Amino acid sequence: MSDKPLVTIGLPVYNSETYLSQSIESLLAQTYSDYVLIISDNASTDGTADICHSFAKQDSRIRYYRNDENIGNPRNFNRIAELTETRYLKWSTSDDYCDPTFVEKALSVMEQDPSIILCYPKTTLIDGDGDNPRPYEDNLHLMQDDPSERFREYSLRSGLAHQHLGLIRVSLLKQTHLLRTHVASDYNFHAEMALHGKFYELPERLFYRRFHPTSGSWKRGDSNHQAKYYLATKQKRQSFKNWRAHHADFASVLSAPIPVSKKLNLLGWLSKRFVRQSRRLLLEVVDFGRSINA
Repeated sequence: MSDKPLVTIGLPVYNSETYLSQSIESLLAQTYSDYVLIISDNASTDGTADICHSFAKQDSRIRYYRNDENIGNPRNFNRIAELTETRYLKWSTSDDYCDPTFVEKALSVMEQDPSIILCYPKTTLIDGDGDNPRPYEDNLHLMQDDPSERFREYSLRSGLAHQHLGLIRVSLLKQTHLLRTHVASDYNFHAEMALHGKFYELPERLFYRRFHPTSGSWKRGDSNHQAKYYLATKQKRQSFKNWRAHHADFASVLSAPIPVSKKLNLLGWLSKRFVRQSRRLLLEVVDFGRSINA
């Protein structure tokens, strides 16, 4: 490893012992090997720490950090961004894994075009045992020069939110709000990133995303399951999910480095979407009122 590597791979973990070894092994097997691997343990209570320490003893590129308490998954991702000092960051996850050429191919693209904030590959979905592979199409090759076009395109076409697990240009990343703490904030984060740079989709299927009962994307409509993934130890519940999501998009547009005319256009577009979803937003107010009176 050089004194100043270009890449940080960031791995936020929490009670991840089931799949963690395979995930780390896929990162250590990358054909581009000049990187730092930062692991941020969100106060795990299983064998996660032991696995991380074991790998760290074997490979000097690994830096292991542990939070005193569970700060929630978004903040743990952001913690890694705060620790990153390299030009690029690739967040990873403890239950997914990637092809050995992932970083090398993404880095080649990023080094050639400074307007790209994110380079990610096509995805294969797998089950908890790593079986039943299914190709998944993200269709988010957002190379338009106009940031507002990219923002709208992402907002209209987004499906599974895993693009942030690609290779990210840190100088542009740090101009964003990073991940917010509300449930499904990764969608807002992706939309905001599209305001700051282009998305490049590699044509090869180099990312394997695992769906299993303890993953954050399992039971997407189950608020209790989602809360366990997103919220910190001291948070019992989170209200106004959709209000928070709308607020995040408005804030992203207001702070984006785009002309005022583009901002006004996007703010108008977001306002129309807000009105279309008014019934859902009203129900959240009603639900909150019932919860405090229960």
